[in-house]
Amino acid sequence: MNGRYGLVVFDMDGVLIDHLSSWTWVHDKMGVSNDKSFELFRKGEISEIEFIRRDIAMWTDKNSDIRISDIIDALHDIPLIPGIQETIATLSHHGIKSVIVSGGIDMAALMIANEYNFDGHAGNSILTYEDGRLTGEGRVNVDLTDKGIVTREFMRRYGASKEDTVAVGNSYTDVKMLEAAGLAIAFNPIDEHVIEAADVVIRSRNLSDILSIILGDEEG
Repeated sequence: MNGRYGLVVFDMDGVLIDHLSSWTWVHDKMGVSNDKSFELFRKGEISEIEFIRRDIAMWTDKNSDIRISDIIDALHDIPLIPGIQETIATLSHHGIKSVIVSGGIDMAALMIANEYNFDGHAGNSILTYEDGRLTGEGRVNVDLTDKGIVTREFMRRYGASKEDTVAVGNSYTDVKMLEAAGLAIAFNPIDEHVIEAADVVIRSRNLSDILSIILGDEEG
């Protein structure tokens, strides 16, 4: 049993998923780009829900009959970073809970959580009609401007204090999540904001390289 940490909170896009994001993976599959709306969101000129709405609109403009099953099919072969299975199994062996907190697509988070036995997950939703067609709307479950909100919800759920919690992220949207944790790890960081917020920076092609930082002498 690990005596120091009880919970590890993982970002998904760019950390567990070996791609910029689950949203852009679907965009790439459909031959569209959200670069313009991302820049507007980054500047604070559109809200997160509008950002999601514009992403979905690009899909429905491309295919007016697109269904949620098409999105699920597109996500099935999304590339994952090596080492997830070893990392989550080892953390579980040491009595540490693992959860996903992502502004990415919640179905991708669910698939990863189920496959690798994460203890919880949160992502943003794509809304559909009863027949599976996309309504054009989404639901924000994870506020990208403050991922610390959902992080603290998981901390309360599992009885973890700040000192008991590790957060692993890669971009500026993860800063509040890192600040909520006692140990903040920037994994393959893509901007200076997350580096500045981190206690440890790891650049690696295998997620399991975080284990030595979390477990120290207890690894194995």
